[in-house]
Amino acid sequence: MRDDDGCPCGSTRAYGGCCGPLHRSERHAETAEELMRSRYAAYAVGDTGYLWRTWHPRTRPDEASLRSVTRWVGLEVVDTVDGEPWAASGVVEFVASYADGRRTAQLRERSRFERRGGRWLYVGPV
Repeated sequence: MRDDDGCPCGSTRAYGGCCGPLHRSERHAETAEELMRSRYAAYAVGDTGYLWRTWHPRTRPDEASLRSVTRWVGLEVVDTVDGEPWAASGVVEFVASYADGRRTAQLRERSRFERRGGRWLYVGPV
């Protein structure tokens, strides 16, 4: 993905000014919602390294993998509870739309996030 392309996370900003710097470890997500959006964008651009680095070590798998047939096509944030820059935890509910070659479907999840060492990490579904 080029930096001047629209960011897949659903913001109106370009990838280079939105999730790109997070994926390149130039900065860290400031809120739980920003981390959730950047993780969705990582799925969309195929950045498994970022997914693994932002997964809480208590719950992450040995490696992050993607289904090559899945194309992520849209994100809607439904609700955010806590998760501000100063908070210790947060919950973000979202609906992610995807196409898998045969159909278009949606994944709905209420995700838990925690701050560890000053960084937001994905813990898992509520």
